[in-house]
Amino acid sequence: MFWIILSTIGAACMATLMIILRLKSAKKPASVKKIILPPLFMSTGAFMFIFPVFRIEWSQVFEALVVGVVFSIILIIGSKFEIKQNNIYLIPSKSFGFILFGLLILRIILKLVFSGSISLYETSGMFFLLAFGMIISWRIAMLIKYKKLEKHLKYSEAR
Repeated sequence: MFWIILSTIGAACMATLMIILRLKSAKKPASVKKIILPPLFMSTGAFMFIFPVFRIEWSQVFEALVVGVVFSIILIIGSKFEIKQNNIYLIPSKSFGFILFGLLILRIILKLVFSGSISLYETSGMFFLLAFGMIISWRIAMLIKYKKLEKHLKYSEAR
């Protein structure tokens, strides 16, 4: 139970940090690098699967990734860009914090439900994959939106 509580507190701290970073980054122009780097940095967490206790069945991998992609739809809808002074900015969504904490609460509920049938390590692996599936699909959608606006910006500058 101690590890479940500790990991939940850690997840809440990370969610709070993400909200703070997202609000700060909205003050600066967006870029391809800023969109692509977070998933790349997060991908290093996959090294946990080197250790056998974290390994899960392929069906669980698929389930976690699908749930992550489904959860990302909420973030994709809430992520919008705008052009200001010939730069592209990510508009800070007022609902981002609520969405993030809502997903955290859902994660806690799912962790409590599955902790009886799946080990803490396997649960950790599944939630990593869920989060990774969510951030990858969200950032791909953000990149597509960004590139469309960038193309529009270049086209309007050429006129």
